[in-house]
Amino acid sequence: MTALLPDASGRLAPTTTAVPPLRPGEVLLEVRAAGVNRADLSQLAGHYPPPPGESSVLGLEAAGQVVELGPGVEAGLGLAACALLAGGGYAERVAVPASMLIELPHGWSFAEAAAFPETALTAFLNLFLEARLQPGERVLIHGGASGVGTAAIKQAKLAGATVVTTAGGPEKVDVCRRLGADLALDRHGEPFRDVVKRELGAVDVVLDMVGESYFAANLDLLATGGRLVVIATLGGRRAELDLRQLMGKRARLIGSTLRSRPLEEKVRIKEAFLERFGEAVASGELKPVIDAVVPWERVNEAHERMRENRTIGKLVLEVGGADAGPSGGG
Repeated sequence: MTALLPDASGRLAPTTTAVPPLRPGEVLLEVRAAGVNRADLSQLAGHYPPPPGESSVLGLEAAGQVVELGPGVEAGLGLAACALLAGGGYAERVAVPASMLIELPHGWSFAEAAAFPETALTAFLNLFLEARLQPGERVLIHGGASGVGTAAIKQAKLAGATVVTTAGGPEKVDVCRRLGADLALDRHGEPFRDVVKRELGAVDVVLDMVGESYFAANLDLLATGGRLVVIATLGGRRAELDLRQLMGKRARLIGSTLRSRPLEEKVRIKEAFLERFGEAVASGELKPVIDAVVPWERVNEAHERMRENRTIGKLVLEVGGADAGPSGGG
């Protein structure tokens, strides 16, 4: 098969490699589309290695058709599905635990499905399982126009929360408003801490992918009993913490990742998400925001677009010249 692997210059290029063997409980997915995530850039730069024993090929989510069943799997051949992966999505074939498959909802394209698992499950995990966001609470979502941010806005609104978000520039701010954000702020304008304090006073939950440069403002904005969930450190990995402020607010600081969690835990997250939001998935309310769908030969251009923060929503790769359009899924 062909996969996108780094060449001598460090750029990704289609390369012949072996089809991954199937372990018990796995299926082989013929990949039609793969989602692009910032974690892919980090892994390529040597900062985010795959978990031990997992594929070194980039790609944390993919969509396609099941073409082979591994030991112990008795059903699913031919199924059109997407899946959260520990790695391997940038390839024509990927081994997937059958328990992680999500059947393509009716009317979804492979591209839409490939853009879905990583961002939807990350948003759900951190808003609802980690922060335990409740109806009527106020949540501040940074990076609102990102893949995770757009998914988080939609889920939080469906859950009855008041949503505040930051984004970079008027176009991204407008997208956040159209997705339902009650207050969308341009991070290049007035400091978000000042605006949120003036408009809302405080927030109950912060979903943060920036880290160091936003830490003090995030903590300052937390209401009593508030929860700050850090899921990335794009603005730096070290920050000073005023323990008295944390104690006085009776606040919780939560660090969270998804990729390194055991398979059994990821399955529970997937199942909890579908139990809560399955109807919204089926209705199309939680379809991902797609920035662009590009042939996988242009992966380096796609990565550069993400690196320069020019994306709104998700970038998706059409794998191996496959048509990532409508699947007619049921």
